[in-house]
Amino acid sequence: METFLYPNKADWPTILARPTQSVDDLSPLVAEIFEKVGELGDEAIKGYTKTYDGADLSVFQVSQQELAQAEKAVPIALKSAIKLAKTNIEKFHSAQKTARVEVETMEGVQCWQEKRPIQKVGLYIPGGTAPLFSTILMLAIPAKQAGCDEIVLCSPPDKNGKLANEILYTAQLCGVTKIFKIGGIQAVAAMTLGTESIPKVYKIFGPGNQYVTVAKQWATKYGVAIDMPAGPSELLVVADQHANAAFVASDLLSQAEHGVDSQVILVATSEAIIAKVKDEINQQLKALPRREIATKAIANSRFILVENNEVALALINEYGPEHFIVCVKNEAFFIDNIVNAGSVFIGDYTPESVGDYASGTNHTLPTNGYAKQYSGVNLDSFMKSMTFQKLSSTGIQNIGPSVELMADAEGLQAHKNAVSLRLKQLDEA
Repeated sequence: METFLYPNKADWPTILARPTQSVDDLSPLVAEIFEKVGELGDEAIKGYTKTYDGADLSVFQVSQQELAQAEKAVPIALKSAIKLAKTNIEKFHSAQKTARVEVETMEGVQCWQEKRPIQKVGLYIPGGTAPLFSTILMLAIPAKQAGCDEIVLCSPPDKNGKLANEILYTAQLCGVTKIFKIGGIQAVAAMTLGTESIPKVYKIFGPGNQYVTVAKQWATKYGVAIDMPAGPSELLVVADQHANAAFVASDLLSQAEHGVDSQVILVATSEAIIAKVKDEINQQLKALPRREIATKAIANSRFILVENNEVALALINEYGPEHFIVCVKNEAFFIDNIVNAGSVFIGDYTPESVGDYASGTNHTLPTNGYAKQYSGVNLDSFMKSMTFQKLSSTGIQNIGPSVELMADAEGLQAHKNAVSLRLKQLDEA
């Protein structure tokens, strides 16, 4: 745990650097796997699944029998919790639906915008040390609400070639159409290129490790869109002397346990709160089953003491955290002025965990500073906007001369002719 006291602004980029490898470092492996999957299809997937996941599979798609077994295996209490989360997520994302936007820009010129679902989407659900079935809720629910025809899910299997029962139950509950036991770069490549058994999709969603993040970026080279470059999880807490140190420490650890490449940051206006939070982290770590992972992630953590809220805000906006927790007396200052954050959690009783699971907001968020230009996943992420226009004879007469002049000025005679022919016909009528 590194502590920085009143650092100079010139040093902020170094202090706030993420503990991730660059795209250039990982690109050779990603390129190789994409090439093999494109060349060999399912055969390549089988080899990579055995190499990276230790599972020897000949069939990747989850069967109806596996789904039925999973449904029986998930405890009733957990099913109820998942359904509660599903209800809240549905409510919040349903509220994001917008009506058709229509306007007559001038007499006889009618323009409107409508949204249409992306037909085929792919969901990547991390597995490994923590099978994130909650991410299925965050992705499949808005995909279903948007009206996507095909919802393909890929998640890495365990060494026995199985997916967690919770993943299978949640996927079925949320309307996923096909589930495959594939993880890592090869899963992204399969959804990008298509294989004998895995369909090609139009857009890929979901968080993952650094390899998955680069693989998703690589997918864009093949004309497949992605939600965002979402990589290792990160959290920033701003706290003052009024903050509850135990709560702050628990929030920092909740992200640190995600993975060794996660990063957590405390920005404080009180040196005393930093000391208290450090003590709490050391105490709480002892009771965590994933303390080894959390301890390594905490090594990437930063504790930064700043002069006041204004400096804190400037630093936070420079960092652009995925998750931002506000634990200060003057919380309105940060709520009103934060511009770069994926999702914001306010006050003592709003742990980041509620957003991860069940409050209703989406937990698939921009990391690595991309909160400066990307939104988190929402209903619109699964749709695209289409514009329409219809002109009456009056409309083309009103707008036509201006279009003729503009086309002529650009030297595009055919553009001008398309208008002129219509105007001529109307003049002769």
